Amino acid sequence: MKPIFCTAVLMTVGLTAYAQVSTKVTPDTLRQRVDSIGRSAVVAPSPLVLSGYVEAYYAHDFTAPKVASERPGFLYNHRRNREVNINLAYAKLAYADGPVRANLALQAGTYAQYNYAAEQELVKTILEANAGVKLSKTGLLWFDAGIFTSHIGFESAISKDCWTLTRSLMAENSPYYLAGAKVTYNSPNNRWTVLGMVANGWQRIRKVPGRGGMAFSGQVQYRPNTRVTLNWSSFLGSDRPDSLRQGRFFNNFYAILNPTNRLGVILGFDIGTEQKPFARQAGERVAGYNVWLSPALIARYQITDKTYAAGRIEYYDDNRAVIIGIPGFQTWGYSLNYDYAIWPNALWRIEGKAYQSRTAIFESKNGLTPTNVSLTTSLAISF
Repeated sequence: MKPIFCTAVLMTVGLTAYAQVSTKVTPDTLRQRVDSIGRSAVVAPSPLVLSGYVEAYYAHDFTAPKVASERPGFLYNHRRNREVNINLAYAKLAYADGPVRANLALQAGTYAQYNYAAEQELVKTILEANAGVKLSKTGLLWFDAGIFTSHIGFESAISKDCWTLTRSLMAENSPYYLAGAKVTYNSPNNRWTVLGMVANGWQRIRKVPGRGGMAFSGQVQYRPNTRVTLNWSSFLGSDRPDSLRQGRFFNNFYAILNPTNRLGVILGFDIGTEQKPFARQAGERVAGYNVWLSPALIARYQITDKTYAAGRIEYYDDNRAVIIGIPGFQTWGYSLNYDYAIWPNALWRIEGKAYQSRTAIFESKNGLTPTNVSLTTSLAISF
């Protein structure tokens, strides 16, 4: 009995001591257990990401007659007058998994209504639809094909990503989107981006009737540091039927400078040339080119963590009506902008803007006038 009794006593003492040690919890051991549980519960991020954006706006044109429902025809964003409307709303699915990637974004709003007016009904709701494969093991070289937001210019239709509420004249009258196939290279130090693209045309998903060839577009962007971005984008092709033989060459230059943490400046310049319509005089072709150009300056200052103020001065010269379609179009633009970030994903903006043209081109209750004044406000939510 003694050996059995002694053995039982020893086992009881040992189990009691083990229980005391194993049940003792300190802050350090608790943290270790929580960390261990967290590590075991980590799940790899999904390659599929859903995002969205909605921008509601109200634009008031003080110059146009009260019954005018639209802003001037050379504007494609925030164009409805004296009514609350949606400029752009979209839902986007982005897929990225190793050597493949794809994007699909469907849109609605007045931006799509006016900017996609020449497209087929089936594609008017497409903001983005593209697929890509990696051409290098390092992921620095990609091939993508489909419908893309344009790499031309420093502005897009997504207002929250731009320094001003409304778009500049140069942005409104150059491609917001392109359809085609492209190769993109990013340098290992992320300072250089070089892009080459074969496109269906000048902001065209459906090619111009009577146009047989493709267009070409490129981009070279250099970022020497986090405060400076230098960009050159180009387009070579045509937006006319082949019978007219009107080639177009367009260049977009811009520099984004951030001299301080609060102050930023954008300098932009567009210049394009297009051959005059094919014609013969005395048996010889009449040669010549029409030219349009547009400089712009935007300055933005961060007042507080949630507020910004911005100003813009711009000029657009399309005297030959190549892009705008109004003969003699030579117009200055001035705007002041105030932004308030209500929440990290909610942005309220208000902007006053004035146009001054060389000739009387703007509608008013008394006829045409060279001046136009407007006020626009918007609320944008992203998720």
